[in-house]
Order: sequence, then C-alpha cells, then structure tokens
Amino acid sequence: MDREKHMAILNRLLEMQFVAIELNLYLDTHPCDQEALNDYNCAVEILKQLKREYEECHGPLFHFGWSLSRGDEWQWVEEPWPWEM
Repeated sequence: MDREKHMAILNRLLEMQFVAIELNLYLDTHPCDQEALNDYNCAVEILKQLKREYEECHGPLFHFGWSLSRGDEWQWVEEPWPWEM
C-alpha cells in the first residue's frame, strides 16, 4: 500500500477515535441521551473496523495487549510506526 493510502486510513482512524472520545465525554454528562449513545456505538464499531483494516495492512497499532501480532513474528518493531507517518 502506498504512503497516500496508508495516511488516508490512519487519518480516518484518528478522526473516528476523536468522535468516539468526544461522544464518550458527552455521555459522561448526558447518560440518557439515546441518540448520542447510538452515535457512540456506531463510531466504536467503525473504529474497530478501521483498526482491523489498518492492522491487516500495516501491523499492530498499539502494544501491551491492545493488538494481536499476525503471523509468526513480533511486528511491533517493524517500521514505520503510526506516529512516524
């Protein structure tokens, strides 16, 4: 996958992470807002899908138990790391 596509999926993942965090914070003060809860659940599902898609192409996004390592090798040491893009 070329750098432009790599950055596009990473940016989309970061956008959805921002949405999920903001909705999480909103729900902390408005726990009965069903529309916000639905939006949060949708954002989390999209975020999980984007994370899966990213990791299938580029390896683990997180370490310390947050991401599986595919194959027979430890991939966390492979470059570039998400913050180096």
